[in-house]
Amino acid sequence: MKKEFVIQQIEKLPVIAILRGVRPAEVLEVGAALHEAGIMVMEVTMNSPEAPLKSIELLASHFEGKMAVGAGTVLSVEQVEAVKECGGALIVSPNTDARVISRTAELGLFSMPGVATCSEGFSAIEAGADHLKIFPASVMGPSGLQDLTAVMPKRVGLFAVGGVNAENMKEWILAGAKGVGLGSNLYAAGDSPEEVSRKAGVMVGAYRKAIEG
Repeated sequence: MKKEFVIQQIEKLPVIAILRGVRPAEVLEVGAALHEAGIMVMEVTMNSPEAPLKSIELLASHFEGKMAVGAGTVLSVEQVEAVKECGGALIVSPNTDARVISRTAELGLFSMPGVATCSEGFSAIEAGADHLKIFPASVMGPSGLQDLTAVMPKRVGLFAVGGVNAENMKEWILAGAKGVGLGSNLYAAGDSPEEVSRKAGVMVGAYRKAIEG
């Protein structure tokens, strides 16, 4: 059920909030600001300096049935298992690691590994990936992503992450991106809930405008 719930939330709005450096003491207020702006999926990066698993646990409990929550920068099978234990449903990585992807699938969680080449993409899909994180998207560029979409299975969505902003959002969508992952354009360490709300309004507005054509 966890994987299906993530899929449902992505379909509502394929914009993933990347919370890097968020602290447990502020995470619920930050999460509420994002949710109120329409964000339905968020990841807390495992390299956040203060108790990322605690932040995931708090978000998963508070927003149960309302928002899909998981972890980013997941680099090991042990981290996948820990995320499941604290209620996370989404596993995002910057790289393609078949062990991480396979374990994520075994546990019924949603898998979005990072890929930068066609070979990595097909390797990730073979291991059980659900969607792919194109990272760093700024290196590939919209034209490169467009070429990749021509050969990837249609059931697998490509998410542009890294260098995506309100100004170039439409380029990525037109190139075939299923959605986008946004870090500091939504939340930077230390941002107040009010600043997060402002940023989220801008980015969600940019996405909605982009898909209007």
